[in-house]
Amino acid sequence: MWRKIYFYKQKQSTKLVKTTQEIVDFPLRICNFIEQLTKMIPSFQNIHLKFQLDGNYFNREELKEVAYSFVKEGKPYEQIMGDFLIDWLNDKEYIDVFTSGSTGKPKSIRLSKQAMVHSALATGDFFGIHPGDAALQCLPSNFIAGKMMLVRAMILGLELDLVVPTSNPLENLEKKYDFCAMVPLQVENSLKHLHNIKTLIVGGAPASNSLVESLQGVSTNIFATYGMTETITHIAAKPLNHLPKGEKGHYKTLPNISVSVDDRNCLVIDAPRITGEKIITNDVVDIISETEFDWLGRVDNVINSGGVKLHPEQIEEKLHLFIKHRFFVTAVDDEQLGKKLILLIEDEKQKLNTAALLKTIQNSKKLSKFEIPKAIYTIKKFVETDTGKVQRLKTLEVL
Repeated sequence: MWRKIYFYKQKQSTKLVKTTQEIVDFPLRICNFIEQLTKMIPSFQNIHLKFQLDGNYFNREELKEVAYSFVKEGKPYEQIMGDFLIDWLNDKEYIDVFTSGSTGKPKSIRLSKQAMVHSALATGDFFGIHPGDAALQCLPSNFIAGKMMLVRAMILGLELDLVVPTSNPLENLEKKYDFCAMVPLQVENSLKHLHNIKTLIVGGAPASNSLVESLQGVSTNIFATYGMTETITHIAAKPLNHLPKGEKGHYKTLPNISVSVDDRNCLVIDAPRITGEKIITNDVVDIISETEFDWLGRVDNVINSGGVKLHPEQIEEKLHLFIKHRFFVTAVDDEQLGKKLILLIEDEKQKLNTAALLKTIQNSKKLSKFEIPKAIYTIKKFVETDTGKVQRLKTLEVL
């Protein structure tokens, strides 16, 4: 049943700009307000006419009731979504979220709700998402990726279905979806069912070479995304399949976003509709143009071994040919080299023949002499964040 949705005018604050953060955000807020007047860009207080949640239409007030019901009576994943909905549907212009903690301790940051709307609109433009399209929410809603799936649905007018965030979310589903977001582990466990999704974005961690290879025969349009909590999920994406043989995709920015590098060759993001100031990252990149780049790795992971700078992420990409377990390369102190490259492998049963593996790597000629690990160690279980990302430094401390 179609329901008439009333759009509410966004309340404009008349309070004086008093804090440093308000001074930074003020131009962004003015820009947002002008755009809404001239281009009819929706406010964060709008709920799209075609938005559905689990097959039902809701306006703003009805959605508040759903949120309270989720919190009071829902399953754990619904309770988390209910908490977010309550925060989203209040009259505050911002929302507080936690970072993933993959590069340090999780921290609370404040995001503009209107900036989250702009992020949703940019995603819709980039991937060709239309009102009435079916979307699946299979990510936990306690972090930004899961929250933004709901925001996109409310702003773009999607028919959003919720499922328990498991490692195999498509296992018992037959319905076809136009859009979905997953982490690599979910993709790996859903290969037989991916044909039911038209467009899939993959984030949270890099997709391994072996996973990318397994996606080449899949009809789904699959993209790796680049982003972080501070950029309100992805600001760029690259295709993982349907590419000419032998070619690799480059990250291309979403609309109204440009990139450059600083003196460390680290990515600098200019996204005026999402944040009031440029974001300087610790990600080393090759810039192709102001809207395209290749990601090389994190500057804080770079290993200087005997004067040679090594990017662990690039080495790991080559090592995926030989290792089926989870792993990463890092470094330990060495008197001769300063830092010595080592390989850490997650092996719960501790049955891996590390000597044989090292010999295979050395004889493969796939890695330069500097990229070959000087030693291999196994650990029963890697230390992870709440979102399943490996914490390299803390794992190394366990060794």
